[in-house]
Amino acid sequence: MSDWKMLDRNGRAVLLAATVKITQSAKGWRVPSQSGRGHAAYTVNLDGDTPHCTCPDHELRACECKHIMAVKIVRQRELFDDGSERVTESLTLTKTVCKSYPQNWKAYNAAQTTEKEKFQALLRELCEGIEEPTQKRGRPRIPLSDAVFSAVFKVYSTFSGRRFMTDLRAAHSAGHIGRVPSYNSIFVCLESEAVTPILHRLIVESSRPLKAVEVDFAVDASGFTSSRFTRWYDHRYGIARAHHEWVKVHLMCGVKTNIVTAVEIAGREAGSSPMLPALLATTTQTFTAREVSGDKEFGSFKNYDAIEAAGATPFIAFKARHTGKGGGLWAKMHHYFNFRRDDFLSHYHKRSNVESTFSMIKAKFRDHVRSKTDTAMRNEALCKILCHNLCVLIQEMYELGIDPIFWAESTFAQKVTAI
Repeated sequence: MSDWKMLDRNGRAVLLAATVKITQSAKGWRVPSQSGRGHAAYTVNLDGDTPHCTCPDHELRACECKHIMAVKIVRQRELFDDGSERVTESLTLTKTVCKSYPQNWKAYNAAQTTEKEKFQALLRELCEGIEEPTQKRGRPRIPLSDAVFSAVFKVYSTFSGRRFMTDLRAAHSAGHIGRVPSYNSIFVCLESEAVTPILHRLIVESSRPLKAVEVDFAVDASGFTSSRFTRWYDHRYGIARAHHEWVKVHLMCGVKTNIVTAVEIAGREAGSSPMLPALLATTTQTFTAREVSGDKEFGSFKNYDAIEAAGATPFIAFKARHTGKGGGLWAKMHHYFNFRRDDFLSHYHKRSNVESTFSMIKAKFRDHVRSKTDTAMRNEALCKILCHNLCVLIQEMYELGIDPIFWAESTFAQKVTAI
């Protein structure tokens, strides 16, 4: 079947069992790779209560992959052909059990039906901590707190600047802003470099109400596309080419509530691994970190040292070429990874929550930015993350019963210049 990728995981397992040769050896069951890339075959071990496979899908999801399912189908078929009385036992082996996360629908419904109103109230309280720059001359400017409120609220609405003006006038009538800026003033705010550190500080402050909830954190990076294109002429093939510009966002989040605790944006070509120490340092200013999980690209000695210095335990997957010769915490975690793999992966799989965080942000506030300058694109991406944090707080107000209070333990020390 050429379109096997269109099948679900059970369908692929049935296809594997029917089309490839699955054999048993002393190490386990050998299942040839269906894609033919990377590995020639994977090893499945059904001994014990938790079956294990060496494929990346099983390590990432911590659930049964198609290779495990295929082996169980073959094993069931063999027992059946023998005519033995263990057919019922073999059938139970084919059952796939994944951990479920029940939804608190009462809290969810209450949060969603009041979100827009509470979002504006929380954003207003957050913006009150912004220090207003002094103005010595010229026409009175729009208060900086009003400008930032309008920019963040505009990103939350997902509307264009002109279509957003109705919501902004309603926010003014509700007392959230003192003046109604024009849509051009919102764009000016987003294009200001002075707003970037303010948004970073607001993101950190918006995560503070959950410092007693989050102790385990995950780190990753993702991109937001833009409407700006880079075009060039490919002399080799004699054709014009183009691709979207994009903003690469590195963030750290709590694995329970998906609150973002730190953000770094350092260019489209910036590597992810060097960002971990800065993200962790920002996070530990507010939170006490117990675990930090990340994928293989974060597995450097520098990152291990930073996590150890923060008093946390790193759960970062190792590459096949890695050994335990680095010594120290690296060697300990490498042995942990090799000899207690299931226990290690139960901690490591918390990193999937950072992917959920990016998915939440992109699904609700879109996976692209409208801005076209580098500064505005960066600030718009930061506004999306701030909107996400406020929405998380609203959800936890109903689910955990928290009462968010901002600027209770710190002052907004970041000096800002005129926009």
